Amino acid sequence: MESDSYKTIKAPSQGIYKDKGSRFLAFAYPVSDPEEIVPIIHEIRKEHHDARHHCYAYMTGQKRDIWRVNDDGEPSGTAGRPILGQINSFGLTNILIVVSRYFGGTLLGVSGLINAYRSAAASAIGNAEIIDCTLKDYYEISYPYLLMNDVMKILKEEEIGQSDQLFDNECHIRINFRASYTQKIINRLSRIEGLQYNYLETR
Repeated sequence: MESDSYKTIKAPSQGIYKDKGSRFLAFAYPVSDPEEIVPIIHEIRKEHHDARHHCYAYMTGQKRDIWRVNDDGEPSGTAGRPILGQINSFGLTNILIVVSRYFGGTLLGVSGLINAYRSAAASAIGNAEIIDCTLKDYYEISYPYLLMNDVMKILKEEEIGQSDQLFDNECHIRINFRASYTQKIINRLSRIEGLQYNYLETR
């Protein structure tokens, strides 16, 4: 069975690494969609406008399959990749890490840069609270009021979340449950003649 859980950070966090006068400020953010990335980076660039580089890496998706790295003018492979490496080391997803570098006047070399960006990213993650999240499937079900007892029996036994309830001659409920339980629950609900269900989203 495919896992329906993943690890991310609970809230934004920061870290710092210093080497030969250069300061590497790391900012980690929980994100769920790549569209959230650009506004965050824009704000960091605005706040730290005197930093020479703003390098970043992000990863999203429960399968950890959506990612990107950016070296922002640093030698290729010396910034974004080491940041992503730390995301992978901690097994995280739905996270963005931006590292802003204030140049100290001394070149660090390729190995020095890799170590600096890696260490700054690790510092931000180390200061964050890592949490386990569970993917849930959301459905809307509708059924005649006469079927209420049959429906509620399943919702209670399977500990299914409920919201947006409308009880009338025709009842409507928005329900949610762990994604790994979907097949079992939908199989049970579909046995109730007269009940209809509609998939809404997974999150």
